[in-house]
Amino acid sequence: MSERFDQIKEFYQSDSTLAGVLRDLISVAKILLVFAILSQIMFGTWAPMRAIESGSMEPHMKKGDIVFIKDISRTSVVTREEGAISGYKTFGDYGNVILYQKYGRTDATPIIHRAMYHVEAGEPMWEGGPIAPHAGYITKGDNIKTNRQYDQYNLCTVPIREEWVIGVARYRIPYAGYVRLAFSKVIETLAGKSA
Repeated sequence: MSERFDQIKEFYQSDSTLAGVLRDLISVAKILLVFAILSQIMFGTWAPMRAIESGSMEPHMKKGDIVFIKDISRTSVVTREEGAISGYKTFGDYGNVILYQKYGRTDATPIIHRAMYHVEAGEPMWEGGPIAPHAGYITKGDNIKTNRQYDQYNLCTVPIREEWVIGVARYRIPYAGYVRLAFSKVIETLAGKSA
């Protein structure tokens, strides 16, 4: 036991380049492990951060912001309609902002918009609108210039089923997502050139 301790102590005190690189890698791994554990405890997911890719949620979320998402299994959705009654606000307006998979597709980029209200199957999706084929949320981006209509007009023409909801937005870090968006753009460009 004492011999093993001496080897570890020698490794951490070594001036060799290889030992320095290994120490740095171990430190990064420790930080990532702590972040992953805290993410799981606080948000119910190993990857709680999402970068905002468009201006559809402005002025409350801007392109390039990082948003922390709490897994839907750890929370519930408060619609804008319910929030207006109770006074519950997030991100500058009533109700929750949700992250959802359009039509439940896992191969498409998730959408982050506000849950406006919930409809049951057979109800009109909005006054004078089409009948909802199933129960779910009617959603809409907060940007009054680009998102004047509900998502169900054209983005996802049916209500958002409960099982399509990934999570609820909790916190925002302005501009921190630009690095991730730039990295994704480089990958897309390289993939496009190699195809």
